[in-house]
Amino acid sequence: MTQPGLQVRRADYSAAADRAALIGLLDAYAQDRMGGGEALPADVRARLCDDLARHPLAVSFIAWLGDQPVGLANCFEGYSTFKARPLLNVHDMVVHPAHRARGIGQALLAACEAHARERGCCKLTLEVLSGNQRAMRSYAHFGFAPYVLDPREGQALLMQKWL
Repeated sequence: MTQPGLQVRRADYSAAADRAALIGLLDAYAQDRMGGGEALPADVRARLCDDLARHPLAVSFIAWLGDQPVGLANCFEGYSTFKARPLLNVHDMVVHPAHRARGIGQALLAACEAHARERGCCKLTLEVLSGNQRAMRSYAHFGFAPYVLDPREGQALLMQKWL
């Protein structure tokens, strides 16, 4: 069930309200255990929206209840070589803790999917911590499933190397 009065809009990286909402929600996520537990560094807070605006394949969606931002999805378009089509990766998904379990995450994912379909994407992708059971249930409810090519070879794992 979606919270009454909820609106999801594409973020305008140059609009003051959208910039403040994006940084505030992302910082809250970063400070959460599921986001690493540390505030965004000041230099990241200062330049993130300008950097996103210069990144042609970035798109963000903000969920609003009136003038209160309650959710955020930051996405980046990539490319599927197996399908020879673009894909959309949901890089950050944030729902304010006071507004969870009210359909906000589902509404944000629907906005991401609509954008992906408009762009001709073949799929949505995302990553989630295996201990984040609430998010995993939400993503499964929306239709996400583990990435598997051949079940005998197992599920894909996300790996990283900091530079």
